[in-house]
Amino acid sequence: MNTDNYRDPATGPAFDALRGAMAGLDAPRGVEKELMAAFAARHPQQRWYHALSPAQWGVAGGVGSTMAVAVLAFVLTVHAPVQDTRVAIPAAADRGDFIALDTLERIEQEPNPRMVETDVPRTALASLGLPVNPENAGDSVRAELLIGSDGAPLALRLISIP
Repeated sequence: MNTDNYRDPATGPAFDALRGAMAGLDAPRGVEKELMAAFAARHPQQRWYHALSPAQWGVAGGVGSTMAVAVLAFVLTVHAPVQDTRVAIPAAADRGDFIALDTLERIEQEPNPRMVETDVPRTALASLGLPVNPENAGDSVRAELLIGSDGAPLALRLISIP
């Protein structure tokens, strides 16, 4: 890298004198290699766990056993969730509430929403909590959709669930 462009004319002679004095201060050949070998002989490499003192190992063991007991207690107190395969079918008079598919702000700001009644594949409703198994995966569910002016579905209300 050429440093001539970065030199300040006022400090140039002082740095030239420093460079000249430093040029004669190089260490003889092999000194660095000998120093590294002497250091390696005096301080052999250790694995990370050899560097820990017995007190540190005691603390680590205490923390580890405490964590193991806490995890075991948590696992023993947690019960597997019971899956309820029954689905409440809303009555014709009370069709239930809408399930928002978009943000509430987007739904409220929609100037001209439309209501469309359609059949929705049951597998598409699995993410909303509708149980799907191999026997009913091909079925469809009757639903009402609230559609925005751009054609995007905003909300969904289930009418009949087979």
